[in-house]
Amino acid sequence: MPLHLHAEPGQVAPLVLLPGDPNRATFIAETFFDHPKRYNDYRQLLGYTGSFRGVPVSVQSTGMGCPSLAIVVEELVRLGAKTLIRVGTAGIISRQVKPGELVVAMAAVPQEGTTRHYLRGDPYAPVASFEITRALVDTARKLGLAPHVGLIQTEDGFYATSPDEVATLAARGVLAVEMEAAALFLLGKLRQVETGCLLVASNYIGDAAFVAPELLKQSVEQMVQVALEAGIALATADV
Repeated sequence: MPLHLHAEPGQVAPLVLLPGDPNRATFIAETFFDHPKRYNDYRQLLGYTGSFRGVPVSVQSTGMGCPSLAIVVEELVRLGAKTLIRVGTAGIISRQVKPGELVVAMAAVPQEGTTRHYLRGDPYAPVASFEITRALVDTARKLGLAPHVGLIQTEDGFYATSPDEVATLAARGVLAVEMEAAALFLLGKLRQVETGCLLVASNYIGDAAFVAPELLKQSVEQMVQVALEAGIALATADV
């Protein structure tokens, strides 16, 4: 049994959604899964397995930041996870992105320490799996949504990026910033599992006004629906 996810092989589905927030993990399981069963609550890293459209699926909270996510992903892989899709929120950089809209991350600028630690400081470009990325984009569009697709930045400090830096990041093509995707993408390559990332844009960097709770809830539900539909489509295509 892994040290942090107290589960046995077979209790975690091959397809796993990865929210940071444990409460969001519970919300996803109770709202979208048939017959959800909690397999872990150690350290409040809540994990549930159920089914969606008859296909086994899990949701596992990662906590905040790359160090916590890396622990969770390493242990999920040992438990049999094959496809891992992050579902979270992100601060907005590009003014083309509006609060409540979806962002599909193709790659992440690794402005954090976990990937550097794994790579012993070697330069690296963490990218999502192509098939997962394409499935997320295609599914969102089929559901009538218009996701933004492109580059994000992963950071260690939630409050580290200042409004003064926004223009520089936007000029480099960064759509939004968050705290976990770079490590997920790297571990996908190192452990040979498929990874993707779908985010809800929450607020502009420097703007104290967070997205309205009603809009956030609606957008999160859309995000989870897209991630599940995309993941199931890929899983059933392989059967």
